[in-house]
Amino acid sequence: MDVHNKETRSYNMSCIKGKNTKPEEIVRKYLFSHGLRYRKNDKKLPGTPDIVLPKYKTVIFVNGCFWHGHENCRYFVVPKTNTEFWTNKIETNRQRDNRKINDLKRLGWNVIVIWECQLKKYVIEDTLNAVLNGILHEND
Repeated sequence: MDVHNKETRSYNMSCIKGKNTKPEEIVRKYLFSHGLRYRKNDKKLPGTPDIVLPKYKTVIFVNGCFWHGHENCRYFVVPKTNTEFWTNKIETNRQRDNRKINDLKRLGWNVIVIWECQLKKYVIEDTLNAVLNGILHEND
């Protein structure tokens, strides 16, 4: 049973942003502070990546664990109400994500996916350092 009534739940879901989210801002600020310059949400590329680093031919997707169905993640739980709708929605998101990642790789782009849970306090430093190293050393 949902803890909110239908109107409250609908309002809460409508407030969730699709771009310029807090996790995206964390990653962008980190990259910028390390001298990397990027574009945001480049519509010319498949999947409109959250962060595009043309100099390194690298794109970054910052995915919410719920919306993109992060496997084996404690932040991804299928809702107990309207389960069929959410299962289909999340599976469609996963399929689209895979298709866009494959399209980008075929075009020669390095694709990095950062999950929302990888930006939690206890792992954020390791995650961001690994991303930076991956970007800088991918083209060595």
